[in-house]
Amino acid sequence: MATDEQNETIRFAIPKGRMYDGVSKLLSEAGINIRTSSRDYRPSISLANYDVKILKPRAIIEMLDLGARDLGFAGADWVSEDNADLVELLDTGLDRVRLVAAVPEASDEIRLLNRPEAVVASEYVNITQRWIDERGYSARLIRSYGATEVLPPEDADCIIDNTATGSTLDANNLRIIDELMTSTTRVYASRAAMENPQKRERIDSFVLLIRSVLEARKRVMLELNVSSEQLESVVSVLPCMRQPTVAPMHNSNGFAVKVAVLRDELTEVIPLIKARGGSDIIVNQPGQIVP
Repeated sequence: MATDEQNETIRFAIPKGRMYDGVSKLLSEAGINIRTSSRDYRPSISLANYDVKILKPRAIIEMLDLGARDLGFAGADWVSEDNADLVELLDTGLDRVRLVAAVPEASDEIRLLNRPEAVVASEYVNITQRWIDERGYSARLIRSYGATEVLPPEDADCIIDNTATGSTLDANNLRIIDELMTSTTRVYASRAAMENPQKRERIDSFVLLIRSVLEARKRVMLELNVSSEQLESVVSVLPCMRQPTVAPMHNSNGFAVKVAVLRDELTEVIPLIKARGGSDIIVNQPGQIVP
């Protein structure tokens, strides 16, 4: 029978907005289903003793920093901006953006930003002030409230903003002069939760489930048949996680081989397998892989 300590509630936060779809899909593939209506900010999930809220990403960071929430997803850029003291558990790789400094296309940034009246605009006021100080510029900082890229050249000389492809900057005739960081959606926990042995154990189990989905997204399951004479030649070119699974076929007519291969390596591996005598090659997408 489970003890009260083992049943201690995990206070979990899911981000609303653009991050929600990627996170909810990740949870679903891990077997963690979110049950909610379109206006419900207190959903339930298919994990016992999880108290769940859907919050804005900045609010998740603040709640984790305060210890009001135990576990949540948030962007690394805003964790850095808020200087939050959190435990980073896993980088999902989702919502990848670069935080960059950009100036009007034809400008000389050093001359531009060393003017006493120079202005740098950003929603990331703490990161931006650190950047100005580290560069030794004379510029002053103003906070923007969205659509930062439209401010130059009339209302700002430089901006610091996030970009996925750079197309919005190009459309506004802006040129990147520095890349401050790369940000992705990550799994964070509060310091207090990780210092609680019961909560830490359950949080580690949660991270294991999420990690298994991320690992499966990178790999495919490759199955093939090969004769006894050519088995070692085929196995020698398989880039498996550890060792391939090899089983004798019916009537000792060769072997069936199964291996998890990085998806990016398929274009090289399949021709090599075929050239060395492998046949009946099947590629499947696994749902989860736990190394």
